[in-house]
Amino acid sequence: MRDMAGTREADFESIFDLRGKLIWVVGGAGYLGQSVVKMLASAGARVVCADLADRSKAFVSQAGLFPQVIPVSLDIAEEEQVEAFVSLLSAELGVPDGAVNLTYAASGKAFDDLTAADFNRVNEVGLTAAFVFGRKVCDLMAQAGGGSFVTFGSMYGMVSPDPAAYPAKMNPNPIEYGVSKAGIIQMTNYFAMQYGKRGVRCNCVSPGPFPSPEVQESHPEFVQRLAEKTLLKRVGKAPEVAGAVCFLLSPASSFMTGHNLVVDGGWTTW
Repeated sequence: MRDMAGTREADFESIFDLRGKLIWVVGGAGYLGQSVVKMLASAGARVVCADLADRSKAFVSQAGLFPQVIPVSLDIAEEEQVEAFVSLLSAELGVPDGAVNLTYAASGKAFDDLTAADFNRVNEVGLTAAFVFGRKVCDLMAQAGGGSFVTFGSMYGMVSPDPAAYPAKMNPNPIEYGVSKAGIIQMTNYFAMQYGKRGVRCNCVSPGPFPSPEVQESHPEFVQRLAEKTLLKRVGKAPEVAGAVCFLLSPASSFMTGHNLVVDGGWTTW
């Protein structure tokens, strides 16, 4: 059976299929990262879940995802660890078909308390380390003939926080985080230009309000304020970000690169 474009009906299943694909997910034990890892595994991918210390091991064990998901300890801010991570894993498991970087940093300090050292440290992790890892993994995929790299921006990489959404004792989302995420969006564009001719697609996902379950439980009024600023009048659910990531890693997005896929419930349309 064919549709009007002449595409076989069965093709609609295959273009979203990740069976047999190897995907690296850095920052995979966080709130959104866990959902990404679980959805990739459910789509048939083999997944390497990397995060700080023993976070990945604890998550993968608790979720019962091993051996399809392999937990690895990685501090992306340590260049030597990145070198070892890329070299050892590619030698043992092969070159990945795709990679996702969900890592970020923030000082948590108020605007007036932020020091130059605080600002620089956040950007060393959020930008410099992301650049080093991204270049390394994209070079690897390019040498193998192609792949897909997905970065993570944020609504706060495009707009500033609304102070009215934050309770009196809660600082607005910090400036250094937003600057870092704006840089990630632009870095993704540059990576797309750099690697497009070598078969590697580079795209960004920018989530809107996705407060963790802990925040939702402890600050319900804050979460409601966030919900009211979206067009859908609710905050996001982690699988809604994971679906966007799976799409950008799959053949369904094969003609997309240099794109910032905004998953924000309409937040940035205001």
